[in-house]
Amino acid sequence: MLHTERHLSHRANWLRASVLGANDGIVSTASLVLGVAAADTSGSTILTAGVAGLVAGSLSMAVGEYVSVSSQRDTEQADIAKERHELATVPERELAELTAIYRHKGLSAELARRVAEELSQRDVLRVHLHEELGITEETMARPVQAAVVSAVSFAAGAALPLAAIGVAGAAVRMPVTLLLAAVALAVLGGLAARLGGAPVGRAVARVTIGGVAAMVVTMVVGSLFGAAVS
Repeated sequence: MLHTERHLSHRANWLRASVLGANDGIVSTASLVLGVAAADTSGSTILTAGVAGLVAGSLSMAVGEYVSVSSQRDTEQADIAKERHELATVPERELAELTAIYRHKGLSAELARRVAEELSQRDVLRVHLHEELGITEETMARPVQAAVVSAVSFAAGAALPLAAIGVAGAAVRMPVTLLLAAVALAVLGGLAARLGGAPVGRAVARVTIGGVAAMVVTMVVGSLFGAAVS
């Protein structure tokens, strides 16, 4: 019978990149435009700063994620090459290692040996990568995917506060932007928790409180700086 139980761990890579990207887009762009607005700057200057922050942030997220995940990918490829070499040169030792893994999982010595031998008749490299190193097709690092997801999600997140501060009137643009950003962070935190199978309340509180705190601090700094240079 096919294994149909639903697990969520295979979503970890793209989920992490998309959540981090959107969260950073909302918090950093909202903080930027609120900080600039607190300095009593004109609407056009605020929007210019916001657009620049969106573009720079998206590119920075993409490059940073690509470099980070590429390093992980390089490590995985080195491990795969090493395992392939060992399977070709010392297969008996590798079989003994696989047997020891199954014995450690609770199988008897005889059964562990039989399981190791039978699995080794199929895709022996895949079996060793999974059992020895925890590397599977689902968990392999994908640098391009991570970079694209991070850039797109950052831009999507950044567009929300940017649109709010551009549409709202001068008298209410700061509270409206702050409120919209807080709501977006709460929704994002809840969605990420549900997709990842984590407690929703804790995730929403963590993301929302941290993001609002960052925006408030930036507003205070912008206000102080604006007063100092005026």
